[in-house]
Amino acid sequence: MNKINGYTEEEAIGLIEYIYSGKNAGKTLSYLFETYGKEHSRAKGSVRNYYYAFLKQNDERAKRILEGKNLTAGEIKPFTEEETEELLGKVLEGRRKGYSVRKSIIEAAGGDEKLMLRMQNKYRNLLKKEPERVERAAKKAGVANPFLQKRLEREIDALYARIAEDLRRENERLRAELEKLKET
Repeated sequence: MNKINGYTEEEAIGLIEYIYSGKNAGKTLSYLFETYGKEHSRAKGSVRNYYYAFLKQNDERAKRILEGKNLTAGEIKPFTEEETEELLGKVLEGRRKGYSVRKSIIEAAGGDEKLMLRMQNKYRNLLKKEPERVERAAKKAGVANPFLQKRLEREIDALYARIAEDLRRENERLRAELEKLKET
């Protein structure tokens, strides 16, 4: 089985044809990744990652499959340090006002959907890879620490679940006891 970056050659051809046809039909890449993933039991993100990795392949088979399709990956525009600080400031200012992160980002992007998506991804990336930076900025902005807040929410949810389970068991025990009493 000839594989190209994890997919068989036939799967790679199928994906590229699917994307090419879909784009020509006016479909968005996001939609195409999702529908292809569902049809082939793959995660949308996995399909997306494979597609972009495939476009960067220097393999002759990949070049042959892409030939004449004019499929390209947009240039990745990284955030500058200033843009990152501005994003953090706007998100945390929105949080201080009681807005969700999503609403804060929507406002910061001014209705530009692509910018909103970039900002959302950057913020998630910061949370994951630079939590101490976000924590410092949150403290500076006078906002509750988003990490502690999330952890606290999870712990509260888990506590409710444990209490509910204990109550359910106690209720079952009491019902069984009541049934025994009725029988006598």
